[in-house]
Amino acid sequence: MKKTSFFDFIIIDGDSATPKYLQLSNAIIKTIEQGKLKKNDLLPSINELSYKLEISRDTAEKGYKYLKNIGVINSVPGKGYYITNTEFKRKLKVFLLFNKLSSHKKIVYDAFIAAIGEEVSVDFYIYNNDFTLFKKFLT
Repeated sequence: MKKTSFFDFIIIDGDSATPKYLQLSNAIIKTIEQGKLKKNDLLPSINELSYKLEISRDTAEKGYKYLKNIGVINSVPGKGYYITNTEFKRKLKVFLLFNKLSSHKKIVYDAFIAAIGEEVSVDFYIYNNDFTLFKKFLT
């Protein structure tokens, strides 16, 4: 049986609109949420991340710095980066897109917001039947 590697869980898409450092951070958070990384697990060095994922050192460092700022990882000089927090909940984000505003859609919006509660962040957009704007929102 093949032992799984840290790098089996981290996928960086060069064509994505999401910055690579955020893709790295989100992949690490997702791996923690799935239980594949545990508290006090040692993470690869910045140089190893850069080499294996084919990203710049700055990108790897920025990803780790982001995780450190939100309290997921910490570092010890000369030892490396390790997981410090596995008990976190990321706020869910919902993309809500309407073609135009109307009183009926306002009722739908209010009911939707009431149903999902405060644990969810809603990004609300209106494209006013403009296909190019619609396409931009979806890409």
